[in-house]
Amino acid sequence: MSSPDQHVSSLAKQARELFVVHVGRALPEMVKACDTRLTALLDHAGPAVDRQARRDAWTEFQRHQANWLNQSRRALQRTLLPRVSSSGQPLSQSGALELVAEGAMDDQIMASRLAMVVLEKSSTELNELRLRIQYLERRQELPRGDVLLPDVTARILVDQWLEVQMSRDAWLLVQDALAPVMTAKLHDAYKAANEFLIASGVMKEIDLQALVKRTPGARTDGVAVPIRPRPVGPANNGFRPANSTVETGPRTGTGSSGMGVQDETRLMTSTSPLARARMRAQGVVGRLRRMLIDKVGGDFEATQILPPSPGLQQAMQRATPGDSAGAGYYVSGSSRPGAVYMDATHVERAATGLRQRTAELKQAASTPTEKATIEVVALMFQSILAEERIPPSVRVWFARLQIPVLRVALAEPEFFSALQHPARRLIDRMGSCVMGFESNVSSSALEAEIKRVVQVIEQYPETGRRVFQLVFDEFQKFLSTYLSEQGSASRFVSVAQQVEQKETLSVQYTIELRKLLDDVPVRDEVRAFLFKVWVEVLAVASVKYGLRHEETAALKQVASDLLWAASAKPNRDDRARVIQQLPALLQRLRQGMGMLGFTTGMQDQHIKTVSDTLADAFMSRTEPISQEQLDNLSQRLANLEDYLPADGLGDLDLDNESIEMITGVDASNIEVINQGGSQPNEAMRSWAIELQIGSWFGLDHNGKLNSVQLAWRSQRGQLYLFVTNGGRCFLVQSIRVASYLQAGLLVPTEEEALTVRATRDALSKLDANPERLLS
Repeated sequence: MSSPDQHVSSLAKQARELFVVHVGRALPEMVKACDTRLTALLDHAGPAVDRQARRDAWTEFQRHQANWLNQSRRALQRTLLPRVSSSGQPLSQSGALELVAEGAMDDQIMASRLAMVVLEKSSTELNELRLRIQYLERRQELPRGDVLLPDVTARILVDQWLEVQMSRDAWLLVQDALAPVMTAKLHDAYKAANEFLIASGVMKEIDLQALVKRTPGARTDGVAVPIRPRPVGPANNGFRPANSTVETGPRTGTGSSGMGVQDETRLMTSTSPLARARMRAQGVVGRLRRMLIDKVGGDFEATQILPPSPGLQQAMQRATPGDSAGAGYYVSGSSRPGAVYMDATHVERAATGLRQRTAELKQAASTPTEKATIEVVALMFQSILAEERIPPSVRVWFARLQIPVLRVALAEPEFFSALQHPARRLIDRMGSCVMGFESNVSSSALEAEIKRVVQVIEQYPETGRRVFQLVFDEFQKFLSTYLSEQGSASRFVSVAQQVEQKETLSVQYTIELRKLLDDVPVRDEVRAFLFKVWVEVLAVASVKYGLRHEETAALKQVASDLLWAASAKPNRDDRARVIQQLPALLQRLRQGMGMLGFTTGMQDQHIKTVSDTLADAFMSRTEPISQEQLDNLSQRLANLEDYLPADGLGDLDLDNESIEMITGVDASNIEVINQGGSQPNEAMRSWAIELQIGSWFGLDHNGKLNSVQLAWRSQRGQLYLFVTNGGRCFLVQSIRVASYLQAGLLVPTEEEALTVRATRDALSKLDANPERLLS
């Protein structure tokens, strides 16, 4: 007969085996998702280089997909075997240092991105499974390399992908298609393992006191964390006494995501600050959800729409039209929010009205779920109204959203746990845009838009999340044009667009011209002139006149004429033609260089070099450029932009002088940031891409700290325009934004979203006074 300890260990092993079986069964669906994605990409338009790369990725996947599936399944099964180091110790305890292979960090980043998606959707199931396994194995953390951790499973898929000779570039093409399938299947696998352990009598109920009361990374100094007792009987196989505890040591604790601190730290260090912030936010809303389920019951796990009880419905309908938050009186007399008399006193009056309405609604509520929902929403809005960085006039309008949000939260309990709920996103977005206003600075247009948003929501109280999604989309569209049309920003957005277009064309003309001339006999002096001077002329002309303008076309023809003139001329007729056309050709070259602001001396120098080269070609008897080559070259030059790739750029050589030369606009009030910071890593580049228009930052530039708002990002994502309240503009290339983020020279004003902070504040008050939830 096996001992109780052996039985406990067997249950943990069986749970892992069940998890691996579920993931293994899901592998064919993951393979199919990747195949579907790569096949769909074959039909996408784009540059020839990109199309070829996609074809290569599809071809190698067809060749290796079966091996990838089989090796991934075997690698999953190997995780169930005992893992030991060369010294014979368990690997998680050996403490040996390991060399990191070349590319290993990139592989870990790819795996971590996939794991982050899984974690966001499955943190509750994973956390509960982790606690049960730790209880069974009497350990403080899941061991490093445990297959139950999402980054381990993700790393297996990445490693086996590379092991069967498929490329990292190909992985990047399929990861977005793979992520949702893997997320759903791992969630099911975690759920199945939990159900197995619960059926076996393991921690049918979990006391989350340790999760709720400890902050991320907190030390517990060996304190025993109590687990809610459950009656001992046949169902629990007799291995759990009624007053069990799980011992936690000095380094234990639970991170904000619900993972162990060591597990979370390992995953978070390889991701961007934005991803880590999302993990922390998911941990906060996860704590709230678990607390509500623990204190109130399973109604907060419901996914269907739940109408309020009749008594509460009547109480909510008694709200005065246009005054749903009890705050309308204080703003109804103004044609626009933001009037001078809107100060903290009006916010306090609005808050007092909200507290009174909260008490009335809780009295009318008939179920614990309704009472708890009313209390949590009220606490969240108390926090929002106390945020002094938001102008008082805007806070009063925020106050009027409490009852509409309450309606949504009563109908959809997922509001408390879903960070992407449209009601949360709307409040967070509006809050982030006004967070940087100074006390003496307001924007009537922005506040008027917030007023309009609130009033639209109030007019459609029964539409739930749909009206929040509608006005959120409208607010996003408003921001996309409003911020870039204000004051000096409106002028410089046009400037920045032209700058990006010119710089993009310069780089891409150079790339395409180099391809055109690969098989053409061109003298080095002419080649250098075309690459260093004439591509700049073509780019400026394209911006100034337009890609298809006759002047731009004429300058492209000059390049073709120069190539022909500089080739060998063994034929007398050709030499006579060169002599006839040369004065006009040189004059066009001077006109082009004049567009770049070249001085007469600089022009003379280039003209001399070209003239000497033409004279040498005139006397040459080598093979000339064939007419067929010349015709093809002329046609490609005339339609050069049709062949241009859509790739991003490296560093741009920008300054105020070059901006004025390109656009003809005075750039004295715009500062170009083209230096500072270090070479950004991939995580920082990703973070820069995800910065939201309207967000506020602290910008440390040349020893001066500026409060700036991201007002505009170019269509290609290469240039960002930040604007101060005083109208000073900073034009920054995307790679430099990432560098400044990495160096701490560009710091978001908000460390976390407004509703996440409000949720954290609500949790703190409920921790201090749990009785208020249902009182």
